[in-house]
Amino acid sequence: MPALVCGQHKKFEMRAVWVATVANIDFPSKPGLSASEQQQEIVLLLNQLTANNINCIVMQVRPTADAFYPSLHEPWSHWLTGQQGESPKPYYDPLEFIIQEAHKRCIEVHLWLNPYRVTMNENLNLLSKNHLYFKNKNIFVKYGSKYYFDPGLDETRQFLNLVVKDLVERYDIDAIHLDDYFYPYPEKGKDFPDAETFRKFPRSFTNKADWRRNNVNLIISELQQTIKTTKGWVEFGISPFGVWRNKSKDPLGSNTQAGIANYDDLYADILKWLREGTIDYVAPQLYWEIGKKVADYKILIKWWAENSYDKNLYIGLFASGLKVNSAAAWKRPNEIARQLALNRQFEQVDGAMFFSAKPFVANLQGLNDTLNANYYKYPALNPINRNIAGRQSAQVQNLAIINDSREKFLIWNKNKGTDGSQAAYYVVYAFKGKKTGDMNNPENIVAKTTDNILNLSKLQHNLHGRYTFVVTAVNRFRIESQASKTIGEKL
Repeated sequence: MPALVCGQHKKFEMRAVWVATVANIDFPSKPGLSASEQQQEIVLLLNQLTANNINCIVMQVRPTADAFYPSLHEPWSHWLTGQQGESPKPYYDPLEFIIQEAHKRCIEVHLWLNPYRVTMNENLNLLSKNHLYFKNKNIFVKYGSKYYFDPGLDETRQFLNLVVKDLVERYDIDAIHLDDYFYPYPEKGKDFPDAETFRKFPRSFTNKADWRRNNVNLIISELQQTIKTTKGWVEFGISPFGVWRNKSKDPLGSNTQAGIANYDDLYADILKWLREGTIDYVAPQLYWEIGKKVADYKILIKWWAENSYDKNLYIGLFASGLKVNSAAAWKRPNEIARQLALNRQFEQVDGAMFFSAKPFVANLQGLNDTLNANYYKYPALNPINRNIAGRQSAQVQNLAIINDSREKFLIWNKNKGTDGSQAAYYVVYAFKGKKTGDMNNPENIVAKTTDNILNLSKLQHNLHGRYTFVVTAVNRFRIESQASKTIGEKL
């Protein structure tokens, strides 16, 4: 079902931002900050994203086989503390803090993991002495200047499933997310060193490229199974490189001339995963401008819309390109706005993910102003995932108004439940007059809150006169309940 649209504003739309921790791109600003400094940075970032009506962060918690959380399987990340294996000082759980702060603002948290990458260079001295590399070197390989898990080994898949299961079990997360780094981007004149693994464990394959794709297919299907058998509402999403295959290689491919392709070079058969439902959403990284000769955004958005197999489709947008891209389109404000406008011509597009968080903090080329004034002017609910079956949340009960001195409060009963049916947050609608208006129009949403009480005197909407209020509950499956009974009040 396409997202409901009222004018140019969608009620259901993914608005996500990648928060990159590798090389301290977004968080923390540098390694070794104190716990309070790290927490302050997260709060400031989430406040900025909330002001932009962003409803999801994609938080990188495992950049190089390390952890931004206390893990029994992998060491603390040196991007966090300055030395791999050292915990934050004073001790706290950064991931738990991030989840609590994000959910408090009705922002989803998708955990971004890099499956195979172990180092960003060849300096093994950066690894903790307790790193798995030193316990079982046989499952790792060096390619170029970096070290990786060997994707062809059962032990690699078993370990990755262990890491993911631990995260899904212990944390109140909304999704597991992998990006475009499967087999590493090829280096000229160098073949990935897995000839011995292919010889030992061919699994009936005679073509190495097909075998490599099967290695990735296996981990994708296994991770989906691990996630869903642990918590059925937790999504599994992939953000692939923007080109699946060029049309010159495959009639099904896009009319592009990209030098790299998922299928041929990264051994990621995204269309197979979409077709079979082993992933729940796809967020292709369309980091090129409209009109680019070898990879035109306009061509690619249409191609992905036509090849998403009715799975949720979020477009990866290169917000950082407003600063780093040299093409003329990126210096003529605002290429991101032009891309958002184009996205809305395709009903299959369920939203966008922006790389990365820094452009929002810096307000590059007035990005925040563009979103606030137009595309993200009103709040949006995260779209229901069409690949996941879930139950509707119960109707909100006992809506009431309480007057306290000069302030008025709207209150209701909390929605409880289990297995994802419990309320993740509530949506408060206000309609001018004595009747309920259009609940598909996000202009009528005055608040999203995890509390069951709302101070009407402090709403940013400045409501004056007689209003009719309605509250709904949205559960962990993102399914909105039926509207509560109405209540009217003069403000």
